[in-house]
Amino acid sequence: RKTGKHPGIKGKEKMSDKTNIGRDTVPVIKTELVISKTFDLPRETVWKAWTIEEQLSQWWGPKGFPMVTSKMALETGGFFHYCLRSPTGQEMWGRFVYVEIKAPEKLIFISSYSDKPGGVIRNPMNLSWPLEVLNDFTFSETPGSTILTMKGTPHNATKEEQRTFAENQKKKKKGFAGTFEQLD
Repeated sequence: RKTGKHPGIKGKEKMSDKTNIGRDTVPVIKTELVISKTFDLPRETVWKAWTIEEQLSQWWGPKGFPMVTSKMALETGGFFHYCLRSPTGQEMWGRFVYVEIKAPEKLIFISSYSDKPGGVIRNPMNLSWPLEVLNDFTFSETPGSTILTMKGTPHNATKEEQRTFAENQKKKKKGFAGTFEQLD
């Protein structure tokens, strides 16, 4: 696993300290996206699929968008920075910045679209998408399976970004269903 500092993601500052300075933020609109998925696998196996770079890079992203490069520093304040390639050859960069890691039960991170150096950018397909989404993942062990509960909320978002997030929840759920088919 590759670790270390990423040039576009400095130190262990909070994501909110590095982005959105001076942005017009408003009280949060009820926008939480909740997705639960049961895997017929032990919790440790599902946890590793999310926290080991070589495993995450094999399945993360929309169907037909292979991951072509990635770098991970799995630690509080660390990151996962990656590039996906569309079927037409377009590159799409993204990143997670880890807020809390409690193996193997909880993973909290802020996800964003990014540029190649790791800076936060707008979603190229939807310019009113939130710059940051706070993700809170809980891995619950049950006999013979693991329930992954994912909660996503716009972070430091404007009212327009919150509304866009709320209006696109069905699309996000459909997208995650396709992504999870690659993990099953």
